[in-house]
Amino acid sequence: MRQRGAGGDERDVRDRARIPVLRRFLASWRSSLQAKVLASVLAMTLISLAVVTALMSSTIRDGIVNQRRQSVLTESARSITGVRALLNSSAASNSTQIQQLLQDTIGTLQSGAGGQRDVFLWRMREQPTPQITVNDVSSDPDLGGLITPELRAAVARDAESAHWQSIAIADGDSMLPGMVVGAAIEVPVAGTFELYLMYSLDAEQRTLTFIQRVLIVSIAALTGVLVLITWLVTRQVVRPIVAVSSAAERIADGHLDERLPVRGSDEVAALESSFNAMAASLQDQIERLAHLSALQRRFVSDVSHELRTPLTTVRMAVDLLHDERDEFPRATRRSVELLKDQIDRFESLLTDLLEISRFDAGAAHLDVDARDVASMVRGIIEGMMPLADNEGVVIELKTPLDRVVCELDTVRFERIIRNLLANAIEHAEGKPVEVEIAQTTSAIAVRVRDHGVGLSESDLTHVFDRFWRGDPARARTTGGTGLGLSISLEDALLHNGRLEVAGAPGEGATFLLTLPKNSATPILDAPLLVRDPAPEPLRYDTIISLEDVVIPHDDVQPQGGNE
Repeated sequence: MRQRGAGGDERDVRDRARIPVLRRFLASWRSSLQAKVLASVLAMTLISLAVVTALMSSTIRDGIVNQRRQSVLTESARSITGVRALLNSSAASNSTQIQQLLQDTIGTLQSGAGGQRDVFLWRMREQPTPQITVNDVSSDPDLGGLITPELRAAVARDAESAHWQSIAIADGDSMLPGMVVGAAIEVPVAGTFELYLMYSLDAEQRTLTFIQRVLIVSIAALTGVLVLITWLVTRQVVRPIVAVSSAAERIADGHLDERLPVRGSDEVAALESSFNAMAASLQDQIERLAHLSALQRRFVSDVSHELRTPLTTVRMAVDLLHDERDEFPRATRRSVELLKDQIDRFESLLTDLLEISRFDAGAAHLDVDARDVASMVRGIIEGMMPLADNEGVVIELKTPLDRVVCELDTVRFERIIRNLLANAIEHAEGKPVEVEIAQTTSAIAVRVRDHGVGLSESDLTHVFDRFWRGDPARARTTGGTGLGLSISLEDALLHNGRLEVAGAPGEGATFLLTLPKNSATPILDAPLLVRDPAPEPLRYDTIISLEDVVIPHDDVQPQGGNE
């Protein structure tokens, strides 16, 4: 196995340290308007200033170089003309005198330029042998290699004109820009020579470097000023927004008296005043609605209690008449039976209204006891069989093999299951109703599914509303009050459980009750889903026949029982 060195470990540590910084930056970018504005302004400023700096630097460089080039060409032309005149007027006639003349010419050319240029006098190649042969002379022979063959060829080709070329002069570890100007001259008796004047542009390069540094410093200072100005401006704009956002969150949490301090009379002050006015109006409306809701709950509770006494008296009279109905004429007997049914429904409605008022007042409580859920559900189904037989509905119960024990309020649990079963039977349209019980280590679940009319998307959002009915024109056979499902939901929440619903038009509806085995503990793992996931399609790599399939019976374990 390859071992990692200390360098690799250090890089891993640095990479892991960079990740939180990057995450913090991304979080600030997503959640901070000020950070986005600052980053945008900084990016646009840097891009704009970089473009301006490049253009200015290029323009200044071209101006300096062109000016210096023109100056060098003018100076070189004057020097070449002077050298030609000096050589033509010389009286040197032997090699020693001509050699000295060339040396003096180099000295004169260097002193005339203030020592800022080097001079080369080389005998031109490919010319007839002169009467007197002299050596090439130069002020710095080491720099002779900078004169390219192309420049020498151009000088040889056009002896009357001056030719120039840009070069790079080595200066230690750096390269300095330079320029070479060449021309052909006639040396008496010695023949044609090539005169090269080499100029260094170091002074111009230093000037350009200084200007570039000034531009960079100016850009950095300008960027800092722009960022500071942007930060101050965005801070003035963002602070009121943050204050409004915080105040809105506190109002959403129930602090309706939250208000913003109003300073000045600008647009921000107008926003703060508008927000305070909106908050005051919202507080007034909510308090009025809360007061009306309290009055409504009080009214329902009071009316429900007040109706108990006359209803009891009426029931006693109706029960007496109902017991003696066989002695009445047929029409009177039928009226007594209808009166008995309506009194039963009225009493059921009063019971539901009283229960709803207890939930609204927070007076509902649990009386829990450990019970066998499967036995309770089986008993509830047996009690619902007359209604199911009347509707032609078959109820199928599926329970696990193990005993399902849960701490619950017996009355409330039975009411939930009874409401769900009555609702399923009524809407099953003669199709079977499936009841399934399952459990995990922390929870139990009872799922009631029918295959009748089903529920639309809009129905699913209102199915637990009070007095809501999916189809008001539909004839009800169970005499419901429209409060059964809403009371069932409140009972489930009182157990720290949940009641879920799913369905589709023409495909039936599914209600799933999930309760913790201990009402004081949360549900960690739900035993069932309100809607089973669709099975994945099978894939076959090869086609086989049923005779080729061998099922190991010893591996088959029972998963549940049906009753």
